[in-house]
Amino acid sequence: MVAHLLSLKWRLLVNGFKRSTWQLVGTIIGGLYALFWVVMLGIGSFYLAEQPLDLRGSVGVLVTSVVLLGWALIPVFLTGVDLTLDPARFNTFVLTRRDLSVGLLLSGFIGIPATLTLLVFLSQTLMWRPNLAAMAAAIISAILAALMSQVLSRLVSTAALSITANRRFRDIAAVLLFIPLMLLGPAISSLADSFDRALEWIPTVAQVLSWTPLGIFAAIPWDVAQSNMLLAALRMLISVIYLAVFAWIWSFMLMRSIENPSVAKASRKVDGLGIFSRVPATPWGAVTARALIYWLKDPRYAGSLVVVPLMLVIAWFMYNQSGSPLMVLWAGPVVFALMGFGISADVSYDSTAFSLHALSGMKGADDRWGRAIACALVALPLFMILSIGVPLILGDSTLIPALVGMNACALLASIGISSIASARYTYAVPLPGESPFKSHPGSGVRMAVTQMGIMLAMTILSAPAIGLLIAYSVTNNSMWAWVLLLVGLVLGAIYLLVGVRVGGKWLESRWPELMQATVRNR
Repeated sequence: MVAHLLSLKWRLLVNGFKRSTWQLVGTIIGGLYALFWVVMLGIGSFYLAEQPLDLRGSVGVLVTSVVLLGWALIPVFLTGVDLTLDPARFNTFVLTRRDLSVGLLLSGFIGIPATLTLLVFLSQTLMWRPNLAAMAAAIISAILAALMSQVLSRLVSTAALSITANRRFRDIAAVLLFIPLMLLGPAISSLADSFDRALEWIPTVAQVLSWTPLGIFAAIPWDVAQSNMLLAALRMLISVIYLAVFAWIWSFMLMRSIENPSVAKASRKVDGLGIFSRVPATPWGAVTARALIYWLKDPRYAGSLVVVPLMLVIAWFMYNQSGSPLMVLWAGPVVFALMGFGISADVSYDSTAFSLHALSGMKGADDRWGRAIACALVALPLFMILSIGVPLILGDSTLIPALVGMNACALLASIGISSIASARYTYAVPLPGESPFKSHPGSGVRMAVTQMGIMLAMTILSAPAIGLLIAYSVTNNSMWAWVLLLVGLVLGAIYLLVGVRVGGKWLESRWPELMQATVRNR
């Protein structure tokens, strides 16, 4: 039965590639990219073999611990466990607990993430090449660590099933978890200044982790290399116990979740029309209200609202590092270009709900205006802060006209371009209810090409305003600031009007194709 489950997983994987050429191409490119870093890690491990023994052991324990911790946390908050073989689908079959658990656990390796994880662990064996016994122990430890990665991922996900069944929890957790990832660059830059001090406590941390389920596997070859066979045997025994106990707990919780599945709570009842009562009773007003609900409640939009302000933190950090205010001045246009770019996937985010627009006889311009106005209303508070608040904080009010013009041009140009792009190009995005950071297999290439084209068009259209901002930054002549204010507002208004008009016409001529695309992208 275990072999049958593995065969079923393989056939599902292959059929998925046959169904979509983009999925196959994207998977190949992503796999090759990840394999490149695995090879680089292997090369690093090869040369690390010439370093002192304690350094090799500490690095191995820390890397393994980070990888296992990632497998435990990331699926819960971001992607979720691969449910190609959803356990709930087997509750009507006569399967023993052992067969189902082992089959699901091993099926995880029929896929790129788990396979690459195994290769990462195996690549670390090269650091022990001067000692064949340590290298042999490292190979065994790598296989056990790879098994532990799958067990931890499924154990934590199953344990959190009752909590993560709540969509609100998944939405908030996914967005909040992305915050430290965005700030990882500044954090690493700050830690680089204290690298020498970090080297002092790394061995201590590694020694502690070497007795935990995260780092004990990598510590076994470390002990063998030190000729401490008794300690290595003890760690091997404890690591096997860890693996067996965690696997048993997961198997037990898995059967419980199948027998007593979690039921999502009903949505909270809303009295009245809500935000629809606050907009004009027109087609574009209805679209505006619907788009505002997306921006305020849909995590796929909320993720953008969290990520965009974080760029200000990064810009402020770079300002403190360099002492130049230019990074803060350029942060505003980048932020608003990204906010306007957010609606370029509006049709894709609508999914099958897009049929409401196509079948209601709505004009294309009303659809475009509703989405554009909603985006502008959401961006308005941030626009006031960055265009007026930032100059006042820096103590230079002469920056206000320059920033108002530049930010307005960036925002309106990006909305105009996005209004055209979303009426012509769609791509696979996270479906309603999925993690806002989930990426569908095969969508990466098409999404990247589309997004690069949109961003390039935004840059070209904003070139006059960018040139004026550069002139003001170089000469510090207030005349350029007032010229930029006029040019930015006029160009932004033109780009918005043209974008809505052209996008509306394209939309009216492509209702059927876009409806078909939203279904195909699911």
